Amino acid sequence: VYATLIVTFGFQVARVEGQSMAPTLEDQDRLIVNKLAYRMGEPRRGDIVMLYYPVNPDKSFVKRVIAEEGDEVRIVGGKVFVKMPSGYEVQLPDDFVPPEYQSHEDYPPELVKDAYYFVMGDHRNNSSDSRHWGQVPKKYIIGKVQLRWWPIPNARVF
Repeated sequence: VYATLIVTFGFQVARVEGQSMAPTLEDQDRLIVNKLAYRMGEPRRGDIVMLYYPVNPDKSFVKRVIAEEGDEVRIVGGKVFVKMPSGYEVQLPDDFVPPEYQSHEDYPPELVKDAYYFVMGDHRNNSSDSRHWGQVPKKYIIGKVQLRWWPIPNARVF
């Protein structure tokens, strides 16, 4: 009973399939996803989240939150800019994205709707994400990726 409650409401074990989050997460990495994190708070820019794929909610993806509700996101030459509701605009840091994974595309300004998020993979030129299938409703975000526990030499808390 306790195990069922923990898995249902608390934490979930997940496996990365694919390279869309490389080099942060690699294919077949094992993760612990905190499902309680967003019952007590909201996803924030930079969080790595597990979500239901909006096109087919039977599948789940792991992506990074780029923009929150009320933000305006745009991409110029592969550099991501977020304008917050206050009007303050920042270029998001992307030093974790190696040059060979960076995109050089442009994406027009898009306002993130209430209760939605704009997400992207860290492998910017090899990721199916909000640039392709749109914003993700908050209700589709399963939880926050807290820990990569396998392979053990690469274990890391996020």
